Amino acid sequence: MLFAKPSLTEEPQSIRVANTKGDNPLIWPLLSVLQASNHSWKIHHLATELQSKGLIHPLDDNPGNDLFKRNFLLMNALFELQEMLLPKQWLQVKAMEIQIFRLVPSNVNQLIMQDSHLRDYYLDWNNYDVSENVVRELLEAFWSSYTSYIGLNVNLMHKGHALRVFELDESASARDIRKQWRRLALKWHPDRPDGNAARFREVCEAWQSLRDIA
Repeated sequence: MLFAKPSLTEEPQSIRVANTKGDNPLIWPLLSVLQASNHSWKIHHLATELQSKGLIHPLDDNPGNDLFKRNFLLMNALFELQEMLLPKQWLQVKAMEIQIFRLVPSNVNQLIMQDSHLRDYYLDWNNYDVSENVVRELLEAFWSSYTSYIGLNVNLMHKGHALRVFELDESASARDIRKQWRRLALKWHPDRPDGNAARFREVCEAWQSLRDIA
């Protein structure tokens, strides 16, 4: 059965580890760049594009370490986005050929299996080789850049209001919040066919208030 691979239908340990450290904010600007183009991208060209928008900053004084960390963050975001877009679209994640396809290939399960080791590596934040607190601080800095870039309200939304935006109530679990955040952000992303920039910003503002409990 299509899309039956456990790592894309359940929550493996590597993704649970990532969830404890925060959502990768590069997912959303990457979606904008990829949706707006009809050609494939190389990973370093994507990095340059996001740098030009002020969304990627130097990550290490050592050039080799900086390159590795930037590549890790981008590949992590791309594999997260690949999972989110299925089953309606296919995001090909190859270092030299990154592109969204409107039609999902008939052999998608085989493609997923072929990349399973690479996907598992980049979805495991332990391979970033720093402590959880450092990763959290890093993602906080990236979120600050992204919220400034899309013009979010700097004042945190009341958590009750944020839950209503997420169509949830006070009984919602952390997993419910994370799942709904991704669903609504993907639904309203302005570069999606039925996207809405104002609704997307509202969802992002709600996520800013709920991230601490998710």
